Amino acid sequence: MDQIRIPTEIDTPDQVLLWSMDEFVPFMCFLVIGNLTGHVLIGCLMGAVLGHLYKRYKNTRPDGYLNHLIYWFLGVGEKGLTFVNPYRREFLP
Repeated sequence: MDQIRIPTEIDTPDQVLLWSMDEFVPFMCFLVIGNLTGHVLIGCLMGAVLGHLYKRYKNTRPDGYLNHLIYWFLGVGEKGLTFVNPYRREFLP
């Protein structure tokens, strides 16, 4: 069994049991969908497979690659910080 590194930095992802949060969410989503449809085992298996594929994809790409793809193709996500002009006197809708 591989040792799990305990994060010491503030920007490391949260850990849930043995997985990072972004690997755990697909598993839980498919578990809930499987529970609602009455096929819990199939939902667990699909979630585990999807989580494993996501982990393999994420580990072979540089950090922030998926955020870049989501922003580039869907226009969703962090678009950077914008600051209001401090010399502006009126804000109109």
